[in-house]
Amino acid sequence: MEWGRDANAWEWLRHAACTGVDPELFFPVGDSGPAVEQAERAKKVCHSCPVESQCLEWALATGRTSGVWGGTDEEERRRLRRRAGRRGAPDGPPARPRRSAAPGRQRRP
Repeated sequence: MEWGRDANAWEWLRHAACTGVDPELFFPVGDSGPAVEQAERAKKVCHSCPVESQCLEWALATGRTSGVWGGTDEEERRRLRRRAGRRGAPDGPPARPRRSAAPGRQRRP
């Protein structure tokens, strides 16, 4: 989906559970103590949201690096992007390196 080019691409936002919530809840400062608790409260809002998956898709597609989006924090989205990158290019996952044959043995063709 081309985010931002089509007005219908933003239709999901009208149904978001966060629209009536203080936006600062979704941008905790730090990654310990009160910030962790704040992020968990924000994620609870996300997990009750009917468009949580669309929000996460948007956050990943647009490279959101801060805040809670689609029920994920910065580190969770970083892991999702890394995992997606390891799967490789659109042609499929990268080829696995071939292991060498054990000493004194030949590899079968």
